[in-house]
Amino acid sequence: MDAGLKRELEEKVRAGERLTREDGIALYESDDLAWLGGLAHEVRTRKNGDTVLFNVNRHLNMTNVCTASCAYCSFQRKPGEKDAYTMRIEEAVRLAKAMENEHLTELHIVNGLHPSLPWRYYPRSLRALKEALPQVSLKAFTATEIHHFEKISGMPASEILDELIDAGLESLTGGGAEIFDWEVRQHIVDHDTHWEDWSRIHRLAHEKGLKGPCTMLYGHIEEPRHRVDHVLRLRELQDETGGFQVFIPLRYQHDFVDMKDGKIRNRLQARTSMATGAEALKTFAVSRLLFDNVPHVKVFWVMHGLQTAQLALQHGADDMDGSVVEYKITHDADNYGTPNKLTRDDLLELIRDAGFRPAERNTRYEVIREYDGPDPDRRESPQPMRV
Repeated sequence: MDAGLKRELEEKVRAGERLTREDGIALYESDDLAWLGGLAHEVRTRKNGDTVLFNVNRHLNMTNVCTASCAYCSFQRKPGEKDAYTMRIEEAVRLAKAMENEHLTELHIVNGLHPSLPWRYYPRSLRALKEALPQVSLKAFTATEIHHFEKISGMPASEILDELIDAGLESLTGGGAEIFDWEVRQHIVDHDTHWEDWSRIHRLAHEKGLKGPCTMLYGHIEEPRHRVDHVLRLRELQDETGGFQVFIPLRYQHDFVDMKDGKIRNRLQARTSMATGAEALKTFAVSRLLFDNVPHVKVFWVMHGLQTAQLALQHGADDMDGSVVEYKITHDADNYGTPNKLTRDDLLELIRDAGFRPAERNTRYEVIREYDGPDPDRRESPQPMRV
């Protein structure tokens, strides 16, 4: 990138002027990661200071049985496969209550598209979980799952959301987005929830007062222009509804080894390589610069590794996700090396070690507890990039 274009983009960012599609593509073409990271860090600091948010949450995947066979997915199983499972509601409650003493604040629930589970299983699950843990927020179901519920129940999404909200739902999850552009999507997704239905369902959720996350799965067969297109679609929807609290870039994972049956279910990996750490940091930086109307950018440490996650905090991210606990979507297959769980103390240490001040949030992105930042008397203590 020539010096003139750099100056032009810097001036637009510092003036708060919205970046265009062409600007986003130009940012991805830059090989100056320090410059990109510094510019994104200016924006995150202007929006969120030196705070890094986290929460104490648990992921629950109540079934891995799925009608779809998405090309990137190693989680799904077909009915009758050896390690296919579907939890009884009582089992889900037991797993959730196991974290009660750790002051759990959120359950994050995502499932396969089960071909024969009745629709009533889902609101009943939420009611049982809310009854067992009334203080815990329920973030549950992707837009793809809501679309699936429409088909199995015969009800429209508006009525489905009303019933789930009545059962305790506080937020949808951001999944099912992957990459929206059909040029890529037709090769990676094996269900019929695409941009039109994904955006329709989130629009409805936002109208009903549900605020939540949005995501992008990157680092597979897409190109930077597809990432830019994806973010700009979400930015336009955010202009309309204001319902997204956080954007989460998710790094595509290879199916390094399936420990249970030796099968490689990821059909993309023969022709892909996972995004490098540098590419991940560039994606966070460009996303922060483009997505000017979403308050937060989250790095999901499970899919990036702890060190890259810490570095992402210097490249636009300001949320480290949470304790997670037994994340099956990639951990069942990738053996990537991140732990199944981080404690509150682990998260505090990671955030301070990266040079930031931790703050614990709830699902609604309300700060429920602030903590001291890094010890300034420690010579080796890192400090945030100055802006």
